[in-house]
Amino acid sequence: MERTDRAGAREWLGLAVLALPTLLLSVDATVLYLALPHLGADLRPTGAETLWIIDIYGFMIAGFLITMGTLGDRIGRRRLLVVGALAFGAASVAAAYASDPAVLIAARALLGVAGATLMPSTLALITNMFHDATQRGVAIGVWAACFSAGVAAGPLIGGALLELFWWGSVFLLAVPVMVVLLVAAPLLLPESRDPAPGRLDLASVALSLAAILPVIYGLKAVAADGVGLVAAAAIAVGLGFGAWFVRRQRSLPDPLLDVRLFTRPAFAGALLALLVGLAVVGAVYLFVTQYLQMVAGLSPLAAGLWLLPSAVAMIVSSMVAPVVARRVAPGVLVAVALGISAVGYLLLAFVSGPDGLALVVTGLVVVYAGIGPMMALGTDLVVGAAPAERAGSAAAMSETSMEFGLALGVAVLGSVGTAVYRSELPPGTPADAVESLAGALAVGGADVVAAARSAFTSGLTAVGVVSAVATVLVAFATLFLVRVPAAGTEEITPAEGRTSRA
Repeated sequence: MERTDRAGAREWLGLAVLALPTLLLSVDATVLYLALPHLGADLRPTGAETLWIIDIYGFMIAGFLITMGTLGDRIGRRRLLVVGALAFGAASVAAAYASDPAVLIAARALLGVAGATLMPSTLALITNMFHDATQRGVAIGVWAACFSAGVAAGPLIGGALLELFWWGSVFLLAVPVMVVLLVAAPLLLPESRDPAPGRLDLASVALSLAAILPVIYGLKAVAADGVGLVAAAAIAVGLGFGAWFVRRQRSLPDPLLDVRLFTRPAFAGALLALLVGLAVVGAVYLFVTQYLQMVAGLSPLAAGLWLLPSAVAMIVSSMVAPVVARRVAPGVLVAVALGISAVGYLLLAFVSGPDGLALVVTGLVVVYAGIGPMMALGTDLVVGAAPAERAGSAAAMSETSMEFGLALGVAVLGSVGTAVYRSELPPGTPADAVESLAGALAVGGADVVAAARSAFTSGLTAVGVVSAVATVLVAFATLFLVRVPAAGTEEITPAEGRTSRA
């Protein structure tokens, strides 16, 4: 039977401590996009290296998220949180002072592994601290709201830092936050662990990474150099390891990933919505932030201010969505919201040159207004579609799909946009300008810069079109697969607070 004793002041102070890493992770994602032009001018990464700098973080989180959740069950969630915070702070310092793209990519990979310890630990600790269902629902709502707040604050904080300091300062932002977490966690957070944790299968961890990374490498190679032997071999190797991973999960008594859940249409549909929804918005955000600074010529702070309306739109729509879901089936609501996002992506397809600022901002506001309901309801839909005894596994898959979706979108659609950029450049363009728009600005010359800005805008519009089509397809899939009634029409709904691991 579930305990119903109510939380006191210590638990609510502990929630404030747990909100810090959540806020930091969402801020960290948005400030990095704003830092790209400055980072590119200093380290001069190639186009492929730029994409790896961005998405290796998300791939490492996605690859290790479920593993770290299982590890926390064994050694203690608070202990894992403290170790992860220490590692995250150290990796942030390494990233801030990286001397070349390879070092920065390695530091970002370590940040991803450390970041994977934070999210499952915070959710599990919240469940352990708040036994009263109403309080737990409020606590999880506060935890989730911190993500939206971080998205909103990230551009402003990042813009201000980049106005005053060098690009590495956006990584150093994590250090004081992690220091507070390291000091406060032993005082305010109770230790908790699973008395009978499932067996951690290290072979499954290795297979999951062996399946993901070669496929992404192959897709990047195709975008950069076209279809070749190396790219095809990498994709084939990744798919082979993926098949091996699925087969192994089916045979394990305690699988790293319960693949049998995918046979449930509602589960698969909700997970698909989260995966694709975040994939396309992550890629579009990458191109928009670079457009604002390197095409429209805005300063980092001005770019952050222009990004604020879209973040506010997401916060408002995510707050309204649970209220509307009392009368409208959540699956229908998410499908309609995705359709609204598709309109925003389509608006981006009509941007042309530096004078498209108003259209870019409007399109992103519409996109984020449609993303809000998916963010607010997506995890509940995933967990609600799974059996109660597998709620923890379903929640882990939900978190993994979101992180993996963001990274996959940057990798795939980022490669698409880069390929379009290069194809639009005239013959004889300097090699540095062909690599990236930042390289073109460094090369200089009115003709080179104008051609590069035009080509980059073409890449943005191509990504907008692909995102619109993908979002419409997923909206229809969600409408037909996710058949969960409105909260007021049936007694059984996804339980409040079930998004956390047991």
